[in-house]
Amino acid sequence: MRLMSLDVGDRRIGVALSDPQRIVARGLRVIHRRSHQADLELISSLVREHEVEKVVVGFPLHSDGTAGEQASKVESYAEELRQVLEVPVVLWDEGYSTVRAREAMIEAGRKKRERRERIDAVAAAAILQDYLDALERREERRTPWEETT
Repeated sequence: MRLMSLDVGDRRIGVALSDPQRIVARGLRVIHRRSHQADLELISSLVREHEVEKVVVGFPLHSDGTAGEQASKVESYAEELRQVLEVPVVLWDEGYSTVRAREAMIEAGRKKRERRERIDAVAAAAILQDYLDALERREERRTPWEETT
């Protein structure tokens, strides 16, 4: 089963998916926010369509680890997702994912227009890849007698 990540912004939501083995994340699409209800329905539909078992929501913390206004908005949005989705929803520090996504797209030679259209999906993929890498590191440290979660 796949994992999905969301990079939630005021105007757009970047969406990314993992492969079924949960090794690699890739940007799926950008949702241009229309109405709150329509956005939640679309995300719910994507979760079902792609057989997602967990949704990871990028949590925008300040560099000192504190939560600001945008983090509060994202936390509320994640809570609303928990109410409508039938899978777990977790917050994950997005760690400047948009900055990293922009730099990667520039390095790859993407034109400004393409960067603008895809940046949120690429940022969501960066968030999900960080999450997948953390899961992998945790698995490597696990001893044989530890329970799996």
